[in-house]
Order: sequence, then structure tokens, then C-alpha cells
Amino acid sequence: MTDQPNQPYDPYGQQPQGWPGQGYQGYEDPHAAQQYTQQWQGQTWETQNHQQVSAQAPDPETAILTPQSPQPLRSPRTPQGPAAPAGADASASGYGPATVGGNQRVTDAQRARAEGRSPIIEPGMQPAALTALLGLLLAGAAAVGTYALLVPLVVLQAVTAAGWFRLNGMWPARQGIALGFAGALAADAALLVSGRSPSAILGTLGVWVLLALVLQLRSHADPDERMYGLMATVAASALAIVAGGYLAAAADAVTVGAVAVAVAVLARALPLPTPASVVVALLAAAGAGIATGSVTDLGTSGALLGAGAAGCALIGHRVASYDYPSRFVHFTAGVALPLAAAAPAVYVLGRALA
Repeated sequence: MTDQPNQPYDPYGQQPQGWPGQGYQGYEDPHAAQQYTQQWQGQTWETQNHQQVSAQAPDPETAILTPQSPQPLRSPRTPQGPAAPAGADASASGYGPATVGGNQRVTDAQRARAEGRSPIIEPGMQPAALTALLGLLLAGAAAVGTYALLVPLVVLQAVTAAGWFRLNGMWPARQGIALGFAGALAADAALLVSGRSPSAILGTLGVWVLLALVLQLRSHADPDERMYGLMATVAASALAIVAGGYLAAAADAVTVGAVAVAVAVLARALPLPTPASVVVALLAAAGAGIATGSVTDLGTSGALLGAGAAGCALIGHRVASYDYPSRFVHFTAGVALPLAAAAPAVYVLGRALA
């Protein structure tokens, strides 16, 4: 009998077939079967190839950032490489270069903190001059009458609402600004109807907090963004409404307080060290309060009113200087916040010293 090779049993009587063009061989040896196994000869995305691509990225500005080769953001203030034009200045944009690796843009405030610099930039003399002009308009209009006071007061409230949103980096925020300004107008109307009662301010403020809450509940933004927008809307509305305290205060108190704020902000803008500038501003406001109080019925007690109003105004001035604000912030929040923050002090001290 002829020796037959060992073949697997085929119940259907079919002969086993090998690969096309080759005879059948029983794969008794496992190593012999590997020569007929199909092998993938193409290039695959392996770790070595991935590292090589990342290391040979020609342009670091658009290179894909990987865990093997992290690259920090390059400051736009110091452009590098032959591709950067001479004298290029990217500081106007306020952002770092865009990447495709998911890195967030770097603002001027973040860059200042990373470099150890202060994020505080004071508005300067030009916004201070506008604040002084608006304060003098308030003082003069208060001496004329209640309805004359409404004109500069409405301007102050509108600039306050817009400046607060821009100070918080939310621009444009037309709904929030419109809501805050509408609350200020509603508070002014309630003050006139109620005979300049301060309860009109508190009632309007409570209603507008609820309206701001409803507005944010209808938003489809992320929860964090909705909470941030709610806080900004409530704060802008509160500042604009509280500025109506000038309308509720006595005319003499408004005159003394507005003049004191104007003098204090101008003194604060002088090129002096911060502690000395604050002291000079408070002393100048107290002096202005005495001078203005001698013309009105407050007399020497105008010094206390002027110093109190100036203290609140300096707080608003400091808030408008925070977090690397832009020029637009300086000419909105930097102008309005000192006067808006001083309104409660003018009302309270005016009634106490009357």
C-alpha cells in the first residue's frame, strides 16, 4: 500500500485546496503555516512614526502638539522666526497664536499674571476728566431741579450698564445691557411717581433680579455660562438702579457729593504712588465738600459728605482698573463706576447730615 500523507477528514468528499497556484500541504508544522499567512505590508500609524512626524514639524506655530513633544504658547509680543514680519505687533488682538492642539488663547491678563506683572491698569486722566465733567453736570442739574437732573443721570446709568458687561469680558451682551438700563429707567420712574422714596429703588431691584433669572433660564448656553451671565446681569442692573440714588437724595447733597467725586477722581489720576494718591484724593474731596457746602445749607458738614462719597468713588475706580481692562472699559466703566458707587453714600450721608 502506498503511503498517503495525513489529510484531514472531509465529510463532503471534497479535496482540500491550498492557496491558488500552490499545492496543498497539511500544516502540521505551525511555523510552516506562517509563510502562507497574509501579511500587511503598508505603513501603519505606530508610535515611532508618530514621534517622527511630531519632531519634524516644520512650523512650530501650526504644529500638532502631542504628549511626546509639548510646546508652550509663544507670546505674540515677541514674534520669532523668519516668517514674522519686521515690527509686527500682535498686542492689539490680546491673544496668543492659535494652535490645533486644543490650547486655549492667552489673554493679556493671563499673560501678565504668568509674567508676574500686576493686572491692574488705572483709567488715567482722560476718563477722569469725563467723570469730573459728568459729576459737574449732575451737581449743576441738581441745583436746577429734579427733571433737569434726569438728563445726566440717564446718561450715567446707560454707561454704567454697558461698562460693567464690557469689564466682565461679555461683549456684545445686548439683552443684559438693555435689561440693566431698562431697570434704571423703571427705578427713575418709580422714584418720580412715589415722591422720590428710596423704597422704589429696592422694589425695582427685586423685580429686576427675577427678570434676570428668567432671562437666563431661557438661555440654551452651558450652565456655567448661564450662571456667569446671571451674575453679570444682576450686578449691572443693581449698579444702574442704585445710581438712581442721586434722584432720591436732597439737591444740596447731590451737589456736594458730585463735586467731591469729580475732584477726587482728578486727584487720583495724578502721577503719584497709589497710597499717596488715595490720601490726596480724599483730602481734596473733603476740601471740595467744605467749599461746596458753604454755598449750600450743609456748611462744614459737607467735608464728611465729600470724603464719604469720594471713598465710595475710589472703590468704583479700583474696580474699573482690574484685570487688564481695555480702552473701551476705561471710557465706560472707568467713567461711570466712581459716580455710580458714590450714589448710596450721597443719599445716606445727605439725609444724616441734613
